[in-house]
Amino acid sequence: MRLEQLQAFLAIADTGSFQQAARRCGVTQSTISRQIQALEAELGLPLFHRMAQAKLTLAGENFFTRARKICQEWETAKSEIADLLAGKQPELCVAAIHSVCAYYLPPVLHRFCGKYPEVQLRVTALGSDRALKVLKDGLVDLAIVMNNRLFTTTPDMVVEVLYEESIQVLMAANHPLADRDRIPWTELANHPQVVFKDGYGMQRMVQDLFAKEGLPLRAVLELNTPDAFRGVVRQGKTIALLPQSALVEARLDPSLAVRELTPQLPSAQGVNLGPASPQALQMSPTNPWNRQVVIATTSDRLQIPPIAHFWEIVRDIVPQQFSESIRSTPAIIES
Repeated sequence: MRLEQLQAFLAIADTGSFQQAARRCGVTQSTISRQIQALEAELGLPLFHRMAQAKLTLAGENFFTRARKICQEWETAKSEIADLLAGKQPELCVAAIHSVCAYYLPPVLHRFCGKYPEVQLRVTALGSDRALKVLKDGLVDLAIVMNNRLFTTTPDMVVEVLYEESIQVLMAANHPLADRDRIPWTELANHPQVVFKDGYGMQRMVQDLFAKEGLPLRAVLELNTPDAFRGVVRQGKTIALLPQSALVEARLDPSLAVRELTPQLPSAQGVNLGPASPQALQMSPTNPWNRQVVIATTSDRLQIPPIAHFWEIVRDIVPQQFSESIRSTPAIIES
């Protein structure tokens, strides 16, 4: 059964004439006749009484409602696809890590809404692994996340690096480690840590790096927002490993201290972690204590104008916003 057969059937039912149906469908009368004969052969019963005016048989009457519904659904589907290509998308869903949502997305959203005011934006703050999972499942249109090549190297994915940032240590201002300018990363194993919850790329990255060096990770609490990390670390002897962009407010808080790590893992010098290792999937290729933040979507979504426009705005604004925030951030100085 083909769509043009159903269209021919409905045209004859509407006009009562094979000849008029042929004119409506833009084909010859013989073509219309062959289409109806093929349809009747497939269904096993005649659909029309062939008289001066074609009339529906009992089978034709039963088939008419179904055929009309199928053709209406086809027209609706074509219209919806045409609307997508024309940029008439009802909503655009974005998943992004917390630091991007807090500091870099507001000007992106403002510019996008100026171009597509009729498109409803839905932005959700998620951990990187979770955000990439919901992107893969089709629940969001774009993800702005910490790169994890385990998720982003599939053939259908389009990924672009927005910026690379260092991982640093957050602690209370009176913490013993605050006396140092740089913290040897092996020293971290001697202190209880607040870590990200499961589903966050940072948790996986830290776990992998500690496992690589055979050192214990003393994780005593799991959190998922920069505010929560600051509040907990401020109260006790715990420390936390956080990306540079999540520490902007902490640097302005006199009750907190932010310190850099020593630039290299003790055993990372000259070691090739390999493309299949968990560490290689999580960290920057240039520094194991750096992370890459990327924008990701699927290739088919980039053909939809609102999604493509949002992508271009993020590429234009977010790297610049990150650079400006780093330049304006107070330097980490020794206490």
